[in-house]
Amino acid sequence: MLHRAHAKATRVNSGRQCAAERSCVPRRVLPAHRVRDVALASAAPAATGAASQAAPVPAAAANGAPALIPVTGGPVAEVNIEGGLRGYWELLNTAESGEVFSQRARSASDAAVLRRKGHLKEQDRLIDFMRRMHETHTCEEVMLKMERWIAEHRQDPKRSRLRRLIPGIGIFFTPLKLVEAFREYDAFFALSRRKYIPPNFAELRHVVNIAQVHASADSLKLITFDADGTLYADGAHMEQDNQMIAHIINLMRSNVQVAIVTAAGYPGEPEKFEKRVMGLLEAFRKLKLSPEVTSRFHIMGGECNYLLRVRPDDKRLEFVPDNEWKTATMKSWKEEDIVALLDEGEAMLQEGAKRLNLAVNIIRKNRAVGIVPTQPTIYEVLEDIALTIQTQLVAKVPFCAFNGGNDVFVDVGNKLLGLEALMRYLQVAPPEVLHVGDRFTDSGNDVATRDICSVLWVANPEETGFFIKMLLKDIRKSRWQPYIE
Repeated sequence: MLHRAHAKATRVNSGRQCAAERSCVPRRVLPAHRVRDVALASAAPAATGAASQAAPVPAAAANGAPALIPVTGGPVAEVNIEGGLRGYWELLNTAESGEVFSQRARSASDAAVLRRKGHLKEQDRLIDFMRRMHETHTCEEVMLKMERWIAEHRQDPKRSRLRRLIPGIGIFFTPLKLVEAFREYDAFFALSRRKYIPPNFAELRHVVNIAQVHASADSLKLITFDADGTLYADGAHMEQDNQMIAHIINLMRSNVQVAIVTAAGYPGEPEKFEKRVMGLLEAFRKLKLSPEVTSRFHIMGGECNYLLRVRPDDKRLEFVPDNEWKTATMKSWKEEDIVALLDEGEAMLQEGAKRLNLAVNIIRKNRAVGIVPTQPTIYEVLEDIALTIQTQLVAKVPFCAFNGGNDVFVDVGNKLLGLEALMRYLQVAPPEVLHVGDRFTDSGNDVATRDICSVLWVANPEETGFFIKMLLKDIRKSRWQPYIE
């Protein structure tokens, strides 16, 4: 879904490791990192207002519209590790009544999460094209044409109408029933009944996400997630009350491989990866999940540099030996070329910070280098630094340079290479894979995954939870009633 409709730049995301590294004013720096202050005497006063979280939405509108409140996931918030297994069993075994889009009060609350405005920069040529079509077409006409053009594009990607209309459009790994998805969304949010205001970017993104969920459910064998901003808030960890714990376990119990693909990298320190998903690993232990189930969970760290799996006995993480999963391309990278890449990246990060009067800390790791501002700044400053490095840095090994929202990092490799290696290791094909992330803009590190699998673009963890609940319902339905074309 949302397959890339822009020129392919070197892709990017952060090697963020903890809350300290994810804020504009770091609270602490892990000693394993080589950190240097780049304090600029000429630094301008703090820029006005770094991007912040959206203000809480009123619980109910005056016109009686559905309550616009974030979904807490119902029983998930009641999970209590210390209290034993009851919370988890209720969470995993309580049947979900009703369809996601219906007139039930609970479903209304669930769907309302799609109205929340997360920290999402809206850049996508396919979605922009669909928005422009609404100047001369009705909503349903847009979806009908796009559905037909996508089907045609899947048959002949090089000479399709969609290729002519949107040069650089990528591959669609599954058909997308956009008309059905639109009607499902429209029945709840009444887009087609608006007289003067066409659907906005986020609403069209939701429709395409719904179509992708329905298309992927029947054949899904591997689902991967970005971490920060997708599974949990930026700089946070997966705590015991995270609603995604139940969804991930239910996916694994449905014979679906689950992996977290993140920029965070801790060579030789699996315990630091464990800290980021401690609530999930604790659930594995409390529920006494079988090794067959827990073997379906992996973490790809450092974009594509470290692969971890769950040990069958104590449910802790361990590194998978490189020779078991790394591709020939990865094995060919020379250490001196990696060092040269990071040296040049560090120099360009420093130059960008100096050019824009930004005081920063330099974070240097084995396979990444980044800057974390020591003063409040705005998104556009970090965006300029990331895009400058994307277009000007030349190296002998693949890399990604990205704007993490509160930092800019240059990482060795990218998520496309990580997913390619993971798919080869788990023996799954592109149409059987779905990647969920929040950074599909030009300067985001999730965008590269569009070249190798279908994707869901979310704005925050609440949206992730909503779409995964929908996916789980579709998976259950497809296994009870197999789909026949």
